[in-house]
Amino acid sequence: MPARPILRIGVLGFGAIGRRVVEAIASGAIPNAVCPAVLVRRTRPQSAVPPLLTADPARFFQTPYDVVLECAGHQAVRDHGAAALEHGADLMVTSVGAFADEALLRRTLQAAEAHGRRVHIPSAGVGALDILTAAAQGGLDEVTMTVTKDATSWLGTAAEQEYDLRALRAPVVLYDGPVREGARRYPQNVNIAAAVALAGLGFDRTRLRILADPAAVPHIVEIQARGQFGSFSFREEIVPSAENQKTGRLVAMAVVKALRQWTATLVIGG
Repeated sequence: MPARPILRIGVLGFGAIGRRVVEAIASGAIPNAVCPAVLVRRTRPQSAVPPLLTADPARFFQTPYDVVLECAGHQAVRDHGAAALEHGADLMVTSVGAFADEALLRRTLQAAEAHGRRVHIPSAGVGALDILTAAAQGGLDEVTMTVTKDATSWLGTAAEQEYDLRALRAPVVLYDGPVREGARRYPQNVNIAAAVALAGLGFDRTRLRILADPAAVPHIVEIQARGQFGSFSFREEIVPSAENQKTGRLVAMAVVKALRQWTATLVIGG
């Protein structure tokens, strides 16, 4: 049997997700994979072993990749998403809320088409994407997503202009409306809602409810959908990442799973 080719993974960002992915590659948890380089915002001390940590995009893109994983925020998608595709790599995006910008989504997909590559949206923190994308094939009538996090998870967002988040004693609804506007107002917190929108009815027809609850320890994600297939409800409680309270631990795990499937002999759940 011929040897399975090595998967070359470039990583944008070295935070809660990127670091876990690099560690998984180094430990062999993603078989037949290597990470030659990570693009970071600021220069960091370089170890004697891979991956190369560089703040220089030109140096990062000197290396050929099969896939570039973005886990560095919306600006990284804007700055480097199309470049990754143009350099011959597929692009895996975790900061999906960036695609609420229709022009950016269009440019990214055009770059993928022009260079024969693909843009991947991993399930990340949403375990219902498979059933939602399947249901969309037959027609969806409505999709509502509710994201509830502890009040401090919304520090640094638009919510601070309306509420004293540290003083909340009861749940409050921070936003109720289309995903597109929700992603604009809360870019670091609703990437999963953007993934749900792309999987189903789109940014303008998918309803998003955002709640701050001082009693919410895990992040709570709920999805309700109805269409020709029938209906379903989904709920998950996700423990926040120790490195970044705005990101669930499950996100890095799901990204590792998605990369494992790239070279796996047995693929479960698409």
